[in-house]
Amino acid sequence: MRQQQFEQANQDVWQQFRRLLRQLESGRRPDAEVAVERLPRLLRLISGHYALARSRGYSPGLVDDLHTLVRGGYRLLYRARPRWPRQLLAFALAGFPRTLRRHAVLFWLAGALFFGPMAVMGVACARDGTLIYSLMQADQVAQFESMYDPTNAKLGRSAQRQSDDDFMMFGYYVWNNVGIAFRTFAWGLLLGAGSLFLLALNGLTIGAVAGHLTQLGFGTTFWSFVSTHSAFELSAIVVSGAAGLLLAKSLLAPGRRSRLAALRANAAEALVLVLGAMLMLVFAAVIEAFWSSSPALAPAVKYGAGLLGWLLVAAYLGLAGRTGRHGA
Repeated sequence: MRQQQFEQANQDVWQQFRRLLRQLESGRRPDAEVAVERLPRLLRLISGHYALARSRGYSPGLVDDLHTLVRGGYRLLYRARPRWPRQLLAFALAGFPRTLRRHAVLFWLAGALFFGPMAVMGVACARDGTLIYSLMQADQVAQFESMYDPTNAKLGRSAQRQSDDDFMMFGYYVWNNVGIAFRTFAWGLLLGAGSLFLLALNGLTIGAVAGHLTQLGFGTTFWSFVSTHSAFELSAIVVSGAAGLLLAKSLLAPGRRSRLAALRANAAEALVLVLGAMLMLVFAAVIEAFWSSSPALAPAVKYGAGLLGWLLVAAYLGLAGRTGRHGA
């Protein structure tokens, strides 16, 4: 093929590639499909054109132009770009909720194991003020009573943390809640028994505290404090439990795969669930530190915010990331 015919046959491709390079270099980035699929595909094609031009002895000007395009394409393809904000947003808005819906059965099972014991223990402790001592030590009970006593200057904080500011409490809440979530997940490797135990234990403990404080007459201070962030925090614990059960499923019911192969596959999905749960817990900690503890907000306002939180979590986990009527 003569050089003129070669140029005429491929000029449109080269022009497309030049426009794409200008877009990427100027920051006017095309959509994800172009960035992921079109750039590598065009780069492979033009690399072939460059090799042909050199092997056929076409003019140095054409060879240099194609070489410049190839170099520009590889520079953009392999250079490090700060993508993490967009990737984090895509994960939060689509990747995490889609993955959770693929394992909805485990999520509902974990929810039943968590909220079931919580409700039963809560009702029982509200009726019997001494029942909580069968689960917790007296000093622990006294600490919770002081945290939610209406006379407490800073509700939700123990005596040791009365001097902590909101930022310090935010860090404490993140550390404490993420630790609970991670343990609930990791203990799934004990054939699921560890995750089941922690889900039930945390449910019983939360229910016991709620019921006990309600029967003491501290219900308004306790419920108004926890209602604002509970949707995100409690749902995240359930998600972590589902992730632990997913690990257990690999060991107990690997299907046609070996247990190791099933564990590798499910661990990747479980990690997505845990990371999503941790994002929810960080958001819950923000609310708990800067909103729940505010004495300036009336209980009715906090109850309304709590109801809105549950509606948002339900909509987010059930609908986020759906691409169509049959979208996952």
